[in-house]
Amino acid sequence: MPCKTHMEPESSMSLKFKPNSSTASFVQLMICDEPFMMDLELLAAKSEKIASLFEDKNYGGKVSCALRDIPTDTETFKIVARFCHGLDPQLSAENVIPLICLASHLRMTENLTPNNLLSQALDFFESRILPSWNETLRALRMSEKVLQQAASLGLIDACLESIVAKVMIDPRLLGKPVKSSRSESCNGEEEDDEVDEFKPNARRKLFVDGWQLEDLAALPVHFYEPIMNAIKLHGVPLEYVAASLCAHMTRWVGAAGFSEGEESISFHKRNSQREAIEAIERLLPHEKGLLPCPVLFQMLRYSISLEARCECRDGLEGRIGRQLDQAKVKDLLIPCEGYAKEGKYNIGSVKRILKNFYSNCTSSDLVGITRVADLMEDFLAEAAADRDLDVNKFVSLAEMSTAASLGNDRSSDGIYKAVDIFLDRHGYLTDSEREEACRVLDCRKMSQEACRHAAQNERLPLRVVVQVLFMEQLKLRETVTKEICNGEIDSTNYNNNNNNNRLTNESEEDEGHPSCREEELRGEMVRMNNKVMELERKCGIMKKEIETSGNNGKDAGKKHKLSMWVEIKRKFGCVSSVHDYKCQVQKKKKVHPRRMQ
Repeated sequence: MPCKTHMEPESSMSLKFKPNSSTASFVQLMICDEPFMMDLELLAAKSEKIASLFEDKNYGGKVSCALRDIPTDTETFKIVARFCHGLDPQLSAENVIPLICLASHLRMTENLTPNNLLSQALDFFESRILPSWNETLRALRMSEKVLQQAASLGLIDACLESIVAKVMIDPRLLGKPVKSSRSESCNGEEEDDEVDEFKPNARRKLFVDGWQLEDLAALPVHFYEPIMNAIKLHGVPLEYVAASLCAHMTRWVGAAGFSEGEESISFHKRNSQREAIEAIERLLPHEKGLLPCPVLFQMLRYSISLEARCECRDGLEGRIGRQLDQAKVKDLLIPCEGYAKEGKYNIGSVKRILKNFYSNCTSSDLVGITRVADLMEDFLAEAAADRDLDVNKFVSLAEMSTAASLGNDRSSDGIYKAVDIFLDRHGYLTDSEREEACRVLDCRKMSQEACRHAAQNERLPLRVVVQVLFMEQLKLRETVTKEICNGEIDSTNYNNNNNNNRLTNESEEDEGHPSCREEELRGEMVRMNNKVMELERKCGIMKKEIETSGNNGKDAGKKHKLSMWVEIKRKFGCVSSVHDYKCQVQKKKKVHPRRMQ
């Protein structure tokens, strides 16, 4: 592979020529604010443009004006000067495209001399650059300085076509497909918390050790995007496309000094990062499962922090929503950006993701719906600990979480846990706000353990505790009723079997046990019904007394409510006796009775 030209001191002395006092063909040129003394006769022998100006007597001034805005840099012009003095130009991937542009601008063609610089550079470009993957990428990166002229000469299109053709032959040039987090977890392997673990695997080494394959993702976005669009149109497998996009994000957004919430990033750098993430979203296929959820969530965080367009964020939220059942709670913890943020996490983005999931899932996907229901309950518990989360947002998020369990026999324990955490972290809430936060609770679906905890939970409003106790009594009544019905059925079947066997004496003895059991269950049901009616009556009395009590009777009202609360808990077995509860009250020294709304 040709190496980049390094000028020796002796060579550089021959480039910045010191004119002889007797020589009139020397002229001073300014190339990128650097002075050059050139022998115009040698330059005119290779350049048609300089030769056309050489006929005028005042050619020196005209040449200086003509070369004032020459599209080149000092290193490229040194190569041209070297070539004019009969030295080897030492072509390489780094200088061939700028050199072709400069030779074309000076019209250094075969019309003046055979084997001129333009033909040499074009032959080198076609025979040494385009057939090689690495050389093509290097040449393309170095064309930034002369991009407009290189594009007009067709050099950029030639490089793009060469890259696409090589990818069609071997898609592995884009990198291996990104590992799936779910497949790893199924194999029992531990998953790392960092998103970097989901980067494409190390590329294969070819031919010799130390040979490194150039990465297509290292190209700037204005080169990368048209190449990837062409690759997608030619039907390259999408998993390789997704792998390259992931690497491009890491190179131009993640590894470019990005930090969420960082204010010190320069305006230009932030714009380049925004353009990169928007281009990645446009190129990312919509098929499900090409990238794992942690990578998609990382892209979404970048787009939010960089203030990308709404189309970019909506596209990423839609892709996440289609595979939300593969996400984890830590993925949903998207930081809220901006000075006017109203909470720690971006609740609005999570709600939109959840809506996308509901709009794409079907009723037959019970496993995915169950996973999302568990996921949202866990996220609700995390969000409930945020002290800046208001009641309305909590209730709306909880309602969306409960929507996932509609039609399923799921308990409300997860919702109750989130409500309990919310009330604990927001002790300043009023009674009406606490009532609003508890509105999402469905006491009918709470387990026995959750009901037992709720009956002793001082953070819950009194009305909610009464509802929990009442629902427990209804469940007990239903259980007793089922036991009675099962007993009657068993007794009937038992009698029929004994009548068929004509064992009258034995059947009369056996019937005694079901009859006794039935009477006991009926008696227990009557007692439970009386307890429930007594509880309802006392609750009604308590409500009337609270409403009619004035400011003068606050102390008496508190004592009466406390005694009624003790009596309710004692009746349902929450405390063993009134004396035990009083001891507990004395130990805590402070009781906050809840008003019944």
